[in-house]
Amino acid sequence: MGLSTIDLGSGGSKLKNITPGNYKLKINKLTLEDFTFIKDAKHLVLNLETEPLDNFEGFFIDYNNQEAGRYLGQIGDVRASQYAFADGFTKSGIAVNRDKSLMIFLKNLCDALEISDWFKSQNNLHSTIEDFVDAFNNSAPFKDKYLHFCVAGKEYTKQNGYTGYVMWLPKSENRQYAYSNNEETVITYDANKHLTKSKPQEVEAFGTDLGSLPLPKKPSTDFNLD
Repeated sequence: MGLSTIDLGSGGSKLKNITPGNYKLKINKLTLEDFTFIKDAKHLVLNLETEPLDNFEGFFIDYNNQEAGRYLGQIGDVRASQYAFADGFTKSGIAVNRDKSLMIFLKNLCDALEISDWFKSQNNLHSTIEDFVDAFNNSAPFKDKYLHFCVAGKEYTKQNGYTGYVMWLPKSENRQYAYSNNEETVITYDANKHLTKSKPQEVEAFGTDLGSLPLPKKPSTDFNLD
């Protein structure tokens, strides 16, 4: 048998994870992460996956239960915004409510996924945003529904010396959006605008608050797809 250039146990020449760029992606789940520097502030994180790739060996879905198989596409955790969702005020003095801002983002996401009926059906059923996200994951109305995305991010150097990325959805601009079911309305990725290069001293692990700033910037409008 000849030497294989595909079955190398690392996805061949394809990375197992996505990096900043334009993709067609589906949601596997949503999670909420605490933001260290502001009390009760949260990042909403989308675990996203590309369409299945040929000659590809993805990450295990559950490393502790490898019988569950592997992801069929590249995956990545992408924050809903560069900035955490928090109660506070914008620079112009407008009050911002964390949960309302999160619900606006989730409504727009459901609209794009064409699952608005599910969103409406959840009215007054959940007392906390954590409960709502749990219901979203458990009901999984998003299952196998793909959207076009633009993913922005910031490089950092991992402890093993490789480059990693903290990723987020960029703000809309000129009626172009971070995600849509219409590729023509999605922001075209531009590394000059959507990627922050790492500095030599930045050595972090994924999931830190690298690149975050203390207050959200107009979260009630950043994700409006109207």
